[in-house]
Amino acid sequence: MSDDKFDAIVVGAGVAGTVAAYAMAKAGLDVLVIERGNSAGSKNMTGGRLYAHSIESIMPGFATSAPIERVVTREKISFLTEESAVTLDFHRAPPTPPLTSYTVLRNKLDPWLMAQAEQAGAQFIPGVRVDALVREGNRVTGVQAGDDILDANIVILADGVNSMLGRSLDMVPVSSAHHYAVGVKELIGLSPALIEERFNLASHEGAAWLFAGAPSNGLMGGGFLYTNRDSVSLGLVCGLGDIAHATKSVPQMLEDFKQHPAIRPLIQGERCSNTPLIWCPKAA
Repeated sequence: MSDDKFDAIVVGAGVAGTVAAYAMAKAGLDVLVIERGNSAGSKNMTGGRLYAHSIESIMPGFATSAPIERVVTREKISFLTEESAVTLDFHRAPPTPPLTSYTVLRNKLDPWLMAQAEQAGAQFIPGVRVDALVREGNRVTGVQAGDDILDANIVILADGVNSMLGRSLDMVPVSSAHHYAVGVKELIGLSPALIEERFNLASHEGAAWLFAGAPSNGLMGGGFLYTNRDSVSLGLVCGLGDIAHATKSVPQMLEDFKQHPAIRPLIQGERCSNTPLIWCPKAA
């Protein structure tokens, strides 16, 4: 690692960290991004929707080259029992930026954002864990990764909801389980034509669908479905403090959600799937 002092070190190469690095590098600062995962986005998961107003202000027109999946034009919310559903459905023509929102996959979006930051001049080190912050008095002056110490004028912590580095500064208080939720998502492969037929979408248009009730076993939380270009992101979240009161496990909740009469016809014929798990704050 370099012995030079950086203007800024960013810990974490998610959306927040990569966009912060991009903005600083564009302003001419010497920026280093350190990511524990093997690549940007390798440890990140989201239900699948990106509201574009903030990123448009920093990267105007980003969606013309970013690996977005679909433009959200259809919004649905359903209230589910074990065997029935009541649904509200809203549709409009694609809005113009910056009012647009998109369905995204983080393992595609985050590496693209990191590449934009690197093109702007930021440096990127993946596969390295920051173990501690270097402090002089009441100032953070760098980071320690293994035996290496890297100095910087500022350090930005973008290392996620469970930031141990933030806690070491007493900036992130220890919260109870009731402030967090566990999310699980399955990525279900379907052809673009089948997605557009089943969800009543035009080419490149997408749907964002939220569910309350049965998906989270009647506990705090709910289900979600987002249409991607050639897959569907189907998942649910459940309050971490409520899981002990559930009558079924989170994986079983997801399996039952997939088999619900309102969902099963929409995902029939799926090609493949994978199921990541995430821990998130309730506000997310």
